[in-house]
Amino acid sequence: MAFRAPIDEQLFLLTTAGISGGGSDRDTVEAVLRGIAVLAETRWGPLSRIGDAVGAKLSGAGVIMPPGYREAYANYVEGGWGSIGVPVEFGGQGLSFSLSMAVLETLGGANMAFALCPLLTAGAIEALHHHGSPTQKAIYLPKLATGEWTGTMNLTEPQAGSDVGMLRTQATPRADGRWNIQGMKTFISFGDHDLSGNIAHLVLARTPGAPPGTRGISLFLVPKLLPDANGEPAGPNDIRVVSIEHKLGIHASPTCVMSFGDQDCCIGELVGEEFGGMRAMFTMMNNARLNVGLQGVQLAEAATQKAVEYAGERVQSARAGGSREPVAIIEHPDVRRMILRMKAQTQAIRALVYYASSLVDMKRAGDPTAASRLDLLTPLAKAHATEVGCEVTSLGIQVHGGMGYIEETGAAQLFRDARITTIYEGTNGIQAADLVYRKVPMEGGRVLSDLLAEMRQDTNTPALIQLVDECDRLAAQFNRADVDDRLAGSTPFLTMLSVAVCGWLLANQLRALDDGFNPALATVKRAAIRFYLEQIVPEALGLAAAASASAEVLYEVTAHELAL
Repeated sequence: MAFRAPIDEQLFLLTTAGISGGGSDRDTVEAVLRGIAVLAETRWGPLSRIGDAVGAKLSGAGVIMPPGYREAYANYVEGGWGSIGVPVEFGGQGLSFSLSMAVLETLGGANMAFALCPLLTAGAIEALHHHGSPTQKAIYLPKLATGEWTGTMNLTEPQAGSDVGMLRTQATPRADGRWNIQGMKTFISFGDHDLSGNIAHLVLARTPGAPPGTRGISLFLVPKLLPDANGEPAGPNDIRVVSIEHKLGIHASPTCVMSFGDQDCCIGELVGEEFGGMRAMFTMMNNARLNVGLQGVQLAEAATQKAVEYAGERVQSARAGGSREPVAIIEHPDVRRMILRMKAQTQAIRALVYYASSLVDMKRAGDPTAASRLDLLTPLAKAHATEVGCEVTSLGIQVHGGMGYIEETGAAQLFRDARITTIYEGTNGIQAADLVYRKVPMEGGRVLSDLLAEMRQDTNTPALIQLVDECDRLAAQFNRADVDDRLAGSTPFLTMLSVAVCGWLLANQLRALDDGFNPALATVKRAAIRFYLEQIVPEALGLAAAASASAEVLYEVTAHELAL
């Protein structure tokens, strides 16, 4: 089946349901959503299966993308789609971050692996916007905004993994004020490709005499092709793709092992201050974490559409209590349950990620509380949305039955593609640890308590009120607990808080449904929200025991005994 952009849902969220469209009028928002839908449905979507089957290939000339990808990316650049949320002074359109996220959702719903390329470029734009020099901004941001050049993040190294403080890549000063970069990075998405005229690598490295750990890390801008005095690509930099990974999914996204400066001089420029790499990195990472949460939405939407279509066409067995004639499986109660759960979960995580995105717009507009609430919700948006993406794509296979396990239906691809989202840009365990260790105690716990108070005030659903109260109780418990106990309960607590926030956002949507939503879809949306509040919210309450449990049972046996 062909992917269809969820324009009605996006338009409802951005113009009616209290999520900022960044000041754009409804006509502008709708025009953008319909425009990107055409590109996604006609150009990017049809390439998804080709990209999965063929994959990116490493050749002597670098990484070659699957057939059709270069042309489809050129369509993206020509349409100016990468510039939606970029400030006007850097060649962008100056529209909202929320609207740019909706654009990326549509592209990723059609072809998630392909959409990783603009996702990473958005992170590079954000880092340079906040930390780059005027010259760096003038040369790189206009070309990154259009997509004429793309960007990457080079953080991970073979020996370091998520422990960034262990990285070994070196940066040595040159006489001309630039730096020689030498080292190796792994798991670099779109580290090389043939889509754009240049690639701006943002690379974490250590300078001579740097302090150990994360305190000694700096960020460098290392282009694939060194720009000349006019900012145009000139000679090649000493950057080499050692290999590309053979992965479970996202085959059209080249995941590269990158070598810098192993043959000649690899030249980079310092971004921001020396030893300011972690601050700049988190500018990139926080942007990327929202975008990865959005990938959960993309895949859940695509899986739900595919499951609904298949269930409506597949005729098998008579419905119990009905006539003896076989019916489409969508008439069977358990299939209905799965599909309604898929719709409810997809709408819930879309609401969560879009709400977090609106906080970016509010922060940029000077709202004094938006920054701290965004900090609180970012680990929820990344972790919960990707966990739900895995659940919904798995349910999509189940709805298809045996055919879901067969690659030709495409249901399996969505499940395979989804699995990485819980791992990269900080595993979901890291997100949960960040939530309980750093975010819950923020400002003496006031950021979370203010959110919970607002949720209580808006809520008249008993199970949701109970879930909010349990989250409040657990937060107080975490603030008294030792580190191991906090971390032991962190993942179930993240799920509970995420479901509470999603339930609150969905309940608020009910009040706006009669104003501006497609009447033909309103009945389905009401049913999905009711399902969420009556079934998924009570499920989350059942996690309270796990969230409250101490770490003691986890260490009753030794690591050696666990291996028996």
